[in-house]
Amino acid sequence: MERPDIEFIYVGDTMCSWCWGFAPTIDALGEHYSFPMRLVNGGLRPGSGAQVLEDNLRSYLIHHWDQVAAASGQPFNEEALAKDGWIYDTEYPARAVVTMRALSPDHEFEWFKRLQRAFYSEAIDVTDAAVYPGLLADFPVDVAAFTTELDDEKSRLAAWEDFEEARSLQATGFPTLLLRTGTDMATVTRGYRAFADIEPHLTTYLNDRYEPAQFLA
Repeated sequence: MERPDIEFIYVGDTMCSWCWGFAPTIDALGEHYSFPMRLVNGGLRPGSGAQVLEDNLRSYLIHHWDQVAAASGQPFNEEALAKDGWIYDTEYPARAVVTMRALSPDHEFEWFKRLQRAFYSEAIDVTDAAVYPGLLADFPVDVAAFTTELDDEKSRLAAWEDFEEARSLQATGFPTLLLRTGTDMATVTRGYRAFADIEPHLTTYLNDRYEPAQFLA
C-alpha cells in the first residue's frame, strides 16, 4: 500500500519548559504513527530576546516549571536557575540542534531531547560551549567537527532560518504541533497536551482520509 505524503511538524525549543513537558507526548506520537516528524526550532529567547536571570524572572520560571511538572510528570532541577546574572539565551542550543541536523540528521530528535534533559533535569547550562563535548558522548559525531561547526556563522544563520520558519507557520508559542497532509496543514495542538488527549481526535481525522495501515505504526 502506498504511503501517503504526511508529516508532523513540531515547533519547539530546547529551553521551553512546556516543550520539556511535551517530550513524552512526542515520543508516544512517534511510536503510534508511522509517518515522520520534522523539527523546527521555535526561538524562545534568542539573541536580542535573551533575558538576564534575576529574581523576578527566576520566580516566574519556577512557577511555570511547577505547573509543567504537575501536568506532565517531567522532572525539573531548580539548580539550573541558581546562577545570578546568567543570560537566558536560547540561540546557542538551537544552533546545536541544527548542527546535529547537518552532521547526523537521524539523531536530531534524540539530540534535541538530550539537550532538554540536560537543562531541565540535570541543571547543565546548555548555553555554555564547554558542556557540549560531554553531551555528545553517546552520539555518532566527531566532537571536534561538531564544535567547529557549532561556532561557525552558518549554524547561527541556520538557527535563525528555523526561527523564521516558525513565525511563517504562525507558531508564536511552544510547543506547536502541526500535521501536513499533502498541501493541507492542520493544527494538532498549540500548547501542551498529553498523548491521550491528542490521539483519539488525530486518529479520527486520519481515518477520514486514509486506511489505518497507511498511518499507524
